[in-house]
Amino acid sequence: MARIVQICAIDNTMKWLLGELNKGTVNAGIETIGICSKGDNKAQIEKDGVILVNIPIERKITLSNVKSTIQLYKTIKKYKPDIVHVHTPIAAVLGRIAAKAAKVPYIIYTAHGFYFHENMKPSTYKFFYLIEKYMAKFFTDYIFTQSEEDAQLVVKGKFLPENRVVWISNGVDVQGKFNPNNINQHDIDYLYNEFNLNKQDFIVSFVGRTVTEKGIYDLLDAFEKIDRNDVKLLVIGGQSEGDRDINNIEKIKKYQSNPNIIFTGRRADINYLLFISDIFCLPSYREGMPRSIIEAMSMENALVATNIRGSREEVVDGETGYLVPIKSPMAIKKKIECLLNDKVLLESMKKAGRKRAVEKYDEKKVILKQIEIFNSLIKNELPQKHGLSLELKTGKDIPQTLKPNRLLGGQSKK
Repeated sequence: MARIVQICAIDNTMKWLLGELNKGTVNAGIETIGICSKGDNKAQIEKDGVILVNIPIERKITLSNVKSTIQLYKTIKKYKPDIVHVHTPIAAVLGRIAAKAAKVPYIIYTAHGFYFHENMKPSTYKFFYLIEKYMAKFFTDYIFTQSEEDAQLVVKGKFLPENRVVWISNGVDVQGKFNPNNINQHDIDYLYNEFNLNKQDFIVSFVGRTVTEKGIYDLLDAFEKIDRNDVKLLVIGGQSEGDRDINNIEKIKKYQSNPNIIFTGRRADINYLLFISDIFCLPSYREGMPRSIIEAMSMENALVATNIRGSREEVVDGETGYLVPIKSPMAIKKKIECLLNDKVLLESMKKAGRKRAVEKYDEKKVILKQIEIFNSLIKNELPQKHGLSLELKTGKDIPQTLKPNRLLGGQSKK
């Protein structure tokens, strides 16, 4: 029987990020083994037909990584998969080393967003860039990237031959869960009552971890400067155990007394919360190819996001929303007010976002692309479909700070 092992750090990732892909491989007749740290989602993951193996995988570099790698190696040897598919930075490194040692036929790494990014110090960027490059060269057969910008960078940096780099994009269920036409009005009325909202209110939303790198404090600062009582901010999400520290807790407390800022905590009904939202804001400092923006577009939100990798791929500046610099509360405030003061523009961007999400970010297509590649590899056929050989744009399309020759000792071209 064809067999694939999926490896990530935590079971939240296995459930939410890889859930639909795992269902897809199971339905395609590929036995699917998931490996991640123990969490609360075991029953749901196994209900989808996945054989779940819990191995502790830290999300940082520690001595325990050695033990995890040995356990990964033993588990991979036991199941003898055709493919090992790895995700998330530390788990991807450990998983690839273990898979290589176990002589797995094909090792695939999905870069949901490389850890290195343009807003790092050059020395830090170079360190993580080189780790990714050499892990690719010696421990990886194929790299899938969600961001086209990352795919360009991988090929230009010669991590792997061009025909082993696949830009898969990212997607959500645009016809099902994230479809405004599938919303139950009774549940919407309940939400308005739950959060004491008026249907005349303008609602701005944020979905993500409430930590500095997500830009949440820039958004909160911006929102407090908006002098209108008919505008509410929904902060959807919270902090994981690894995020909790006194500074974050104290920062959040500062804003909890504002009656126009509503902290919802983590929610399963994000599609409903986005349905009642008008403007979605993600002022993050680093992303891969953020799902939250796609979800918001699908539910007809205008967008305000930072001009970073992934986000600038998803947001068409001036058409579906606005791009702003990182760490710029005033720029965020101005763009939100621009949309609040122009209802025609706001509605236009909402509709344009939904249209773009349906055309470019349908999760079913993203999953089908991967499964067809898996099947080709299992049959020992070199995949030729879906533009595995990436047709690159010119170098100027990659932000100058991302060009390898600048960061690895070469001279940047003028």
